[in-house]
This record gives sequence, structure tokens and C-alpha cells, in this order.
Amino acid sequence: MIELTAHDWQAIQLTLKLCLYTTLILLLLGTPLAWWLAQGQSRGQCRLRTAIQALVALPLVLPPTVLGFYLLLLLGPEGAVGGTLERLGFQHLAFSFPGILIGSVIYSLPFTVQPLLESFRRMGSRPLEVAQTLGAGKLDQLFSVVLPLCRGGFIVAATLTFAHTLGEFGVILMLGGSIPGETQVLSVLIYDHTEAMNYSQAHQLSLGLLIAAFVVLFIVYGLNKRLDRGPLT
Repeated sequence: MIELTAHDWQAIQLTLKLCLYTTLILLLLGTPLAWWLAQGQSRGQCRLRTAIQALVALPLVLPPTVLGFYLLLLLGPEGAVGGTLERLGFQHLAFSFPGILIGSVIYSLPFTVQPLLESFRRMGSRPLEVAQTLGAGKLDQLFSVVLPLCRGGFIVAATLTFAHTLGEFGVILMLGGSIPGETQVLSVLIYDHTEAMNYSQAHQLSLGLLIAAFVVLFIVYGLNKRLDRGPLT
């Protein structure tokens, strides 16, 4: 059995860091967005929400290289964001960890928003109306009603986001390249090993990634089913 090198462990740590940061950011950003998408019934609001929902879901059908290419143009030294940062005395975001983090957040956005949106819609407005009549404020409604009733949606959203980020490749390669310790995540390292015909190392990392992804999904979906049936005992 081939042992993992320090280079491999560096890529694994960077990958886990990217997955964790992406999941936390998207839960913070995706929750209010999904809640807003689940509300409102007027014609004008429905059209706007439909347009926003289509925009959120775009990464599901858009080739990751296309998204990575336009993000590279936007965040690079000649782009609107990257160029502005350089004029202000900062470094542009292409080929950096903050850059691939932005790309990862955008590319994994639908994997957070869609499960939360469906969970909020299934909950409906009745539980919140009852809580409001009992004098519960907005914060109380969030922690006492929304989070308990939609916990399954949050678990699925966090799991899918983490697992999807774990296997991201095209966006990261286009936007970040393969810089050890900075942008060379596990999927990119596997590609580098394969390109160098180092198939044994690529196989070991690929198998580990496959097993880890399956175990995470198996455990969390099993937990989600138990939560749907009632409190854990």
C-alpha cells in the first residue's frame, strides 16, 4: 500500500478547509435567500423569484469550465473586481484560496438553496402564524419553529454542499490552477498525478475520496431519516 506524502496531506487539508468554509458561508447566505424564495405570491414577486431561482440553479447546467473562465476574467488582474483590488493596493483574487472559495460558493449555491427551499415550502406558513399568535418574536420563530421543523433540510443542504465541494474540479482548475498549499485541492492533485502517469497515487487518493464521500452521505442521510421520524433516542 502506498503511503500518503506530505504533498498529499497538504492537498487533503486544503480540500477540507475549502469544504468547511464553503458550507458555512452558504448556510449563512443560502438560508435567507431560500426563505425569501419560498415567500410571496404576487405576480411581480413570483416573476422576480423565478428569475432569481433560475440564476441560482444555473451552475447545475452550466459547464464548470465556463463558470471558471468568467470568474477568472472577473477576479483576475484585468477584471472588474481583480483590477479594482490591484488599484487599491491589494492582490487580485485569481490563483488564490480566496478566489477558489468564491468560485466554490457560487458553484455550490444550488446545493444549499434547493434543499432549504423545499424544506421551507413543506413547512408552510401555518406554524409561524400559530407561533405569532402566541407572542413569539421573529428570533423565537426562527429557533423554536423554523430550525426544528426544517432541520432535515439543513442537514441535507450542508451535506450536499460539503460533498459537492469535495469533488469540485473544473471551476477550481480554471480559476485557481494547481498551486500547492494555495489552490491545489484533492481533485486537482488527482488530475496532476494522472497526468504524470502516477496512477498508483491517483488511485489511492481517488479511492479514499470515493469512500469518504459515500460514508458522509450514508451517515447524514441515515441521521436525517431518524430526525424525520422523531427525536433521537
